Amino acid sequence: MQHVYERACRSRYLSEVVIATDDERIAAAARRFGAPVRMTRTDHPSGTDRVAEVASSDSASLVVNVQGDEPLIDPEAIDACVLSLLEDNSIPMGTLKKLIEDGDEITNPNVVKVVAGLDGNAIYFSRCPIPYLRREGALYYKHIGLYVYRRQFLLEYSSLPVGPLEKSECLEQLRALENGYPIRVAETDYESLGVDTPEDLERVARLFSLSASGRPGHG
Repeated sequence: MQHVYERACRSRYLSEVVIATDDERIAAAARRFGAPVRMTRTDHPSGTDRVAEVASSDSASLVVNVQGDEPLIDPEAIDACVLSLLEDNSIPMGTLKKLIEDGDEITNPNVVKVVAGLDGNAIYFSRCPIPYLRREGALYYKHIGLYVYRRQFLLEYSSLPVGPLEKSECLEQLRALENGYPIRVAETDYESLGVDTPEDLERVARLFSLSASGRPGHG
């Protein structure tokens, strides 16, 4: 959590970084390293709803949701996502994509794929390989789960109807597309590595150790 906070603070476009949680243990840990904390309700069905609660009492025009399990988050990836909305006031929501380099990820349902149009807006997100490889030369991009929202859109998001695509894929971002709202997708070189298991934690610890020793490591 501290690594996520400190890296997010290095973003050029974030004026404030806070940790939103309903867990006093997380709050206490955050306060120990000097991070501001916003305590939220315990009944939120998703992280988006938690962020929306914090945004409801804030005047920021843009709100960024950075997952707390991304200790290697790249500040430049955050900036790219924010900049995509600063450059186009008509876009209510933005996220990131990364070119897939490991072929196994293309067929892995836990790696969400995204296809975007020539305008940079998402066409679809799926756990299946998209596009279908009818001819050679297709590029596959995975979705990086960082989001930036216009505040008013974020406050209304949880009240949007949940459609059949979101239910089928279990992908919350499809709610915006099913209700006709565009999502701008910025490209990044950041290789997401969330810490969800003890094995993930060991891998990240090794990467930090390599970085501290000056040897090549992760981003």
